Amino acid sequence: MPPERRNKAPNGGTREGTVPEWARGPTQGSTLTGKGSPPPRPKHDCGDLDMRIARDGTWFYKGSPIGRKELVCLFASVLKREPDGSYLLETPVERGRITVEDAPFVAVEMVWRHCDCGTGLAPQQCLTFRTNCDEVVTAGRKHPIRIQLDRRTREPRPYVTIRPGLEAKINRAVFYEMVALAVTERMDGREIMGVWSEGVFFPIDEVTALDMAAE
Repeated sequence: MPPERRNKAPNGGTREGTVPEWARGPTQGSTLTGKGSPPPRPKHDCGDLDMRIARDGTWFYKGSPIGRKELVCLFASVLKREPDGSYLLETPVERGRITVEDAPFVAVEMVWRHCDCGTGLAPQQCLTFRTNCDEVVTAGRKHPIRIQLDRRTREPRPYVTIRPGLEAKINRAVFYEMVALAVTERMDGREIMGVWSEGVFFPIDEVTALDMAAE
């Protein structure tokens, strides 16, 4: 049996009233259904575009950073990922490949809130993330948290899924807030530290490995 837990919130927030407006309500963005529209025309393939998303989430066009957030968010809204792992900007009439050095988005804020999604031994809590393009998702089965560990140093590189195939890298400050909410669970005979959100447990690392890294 896991030890008794006490729900915690970053920065001392424990009530719904402390949750920012962006973290409340539905976490899925609206979609355009296109009802009544004519059949789509074949898209023009532009090939490789001279556009790049750096590791820190900065967008570049022809080597120069794109300074307007509104323009970045517009491009991000038509970003897709192909089965081969390549990234595309795709509009109804054209498409082109771009370079992504790490993840296309950065999770820049996280909010803890109490919810009714926990069942049984799972804490009733949700972790909601906001990206640098102001997309908001709550970690769960549709938006899993993934921790990639360096094989040599075991340094974590955390990500959360924003849209199918598209992830946001969780920045260091947000990751520390998330780790502050971590608990220990036993999985396959091992003590695993991780976080719960929407009734799903997301492992971070083995407790023994973390203890060794801290020494």
